[in-house]
Amino acid sequence: MNVLLAGAFGNLGSDVLRELVRQGHTVTAVGRTIRKPEDCQEGYTAVEADLQKPEQLKGICNGMDIVITTVGLTRGDGTLTNKDIDYRANLNLLKEARRAKVKTFVYVSVVKVEGHPDVPMLAAKAAFERMLKKSGLNWVIFRPTGYFYDISQVFMPMIDKGKVTLLGKKPVYANVVHTPDLARFMVAHMNDKCVTYDVGGVETWSYEEIAKMFFKAAGKEPNIGYAPAKLFDLLILINKRKKNGKADIIKFSKFTLSEDMIGDNIAGDSSFEEYVKSLYK
Repeated sequence: MNVLLAGAFGNLGSDVLRELVRQGHTVTAVGRTIRKPEDCQEGYTAVEADLQKPEQLKGICNGMDIVITTVGLTRGDGTLTNKDIDYRANLNLLKEARRAKVKTFVYVSVVKVEGHPDVPMLAAKAAFERMLKKSGLNWVIFRPTGYFYDISQVFMPMIDKGKVTLLGKKPVYANVVHTPDLARFMVAHMNDKCVTYDVGGVETWSYEEIAKMFFKAAGKEPNIGYAPAKLFDLLILINKRKKNGKADIIKFSKFTLSEDMIGDNIAGDSSFEEYVKSLYK
């Protein structure tokens, strides 16, 4: 099939790209900057385009059967917002896909996306989901619980400092998913019709168990503290005044640390515990 993949050179996008190429699809890999994975240098057409600029997208979807977008803002820099990227940029691509009469549009969102207007990342993704469902195109939405590498980026710096701080003492659970597993699940279901999948990994852990897992892998004694929600609210206020773009990311972090993030569709069989061990070998 002819597949356009936007966000093809990010962490998840690269894994989806590998899987599409492996299965023999004709792939147009789109990124704002082209960074070809070392183990996936060929077998597709790489196109440099910025989804924020509609003029760069003209004709890009012509002849495509499926458009997949993994595009989303994950780091704040003070210049872009989730509404700019998660909503407006993806909406530009959706409009072009409609013009080109693409059969199916595939979007990567996040679990529990609805009903949180105070969390910009969730609000922007929810708004795009609504536009996609009204587009008239066949659609598939994948809502992952979180990724192995994202959780690792949160916990490893705290492990290095010798203390992990969690939000409140109430146990919160997640079954985060390995992106290669999610990529295989996505490609297997990209031809489905108007369906949403909450997707997680095979193992479910509390964040306290995850913290202990990291300490053990690092060869350190567990040292876990518990911060009240007000501390996160203070961090949000401080970073909002600094206008560095981090306030909205902290809002999302507060949300994920206080809500169970469980996907009932299990992708692959990768063990998060074994992944953590591998980080310290």
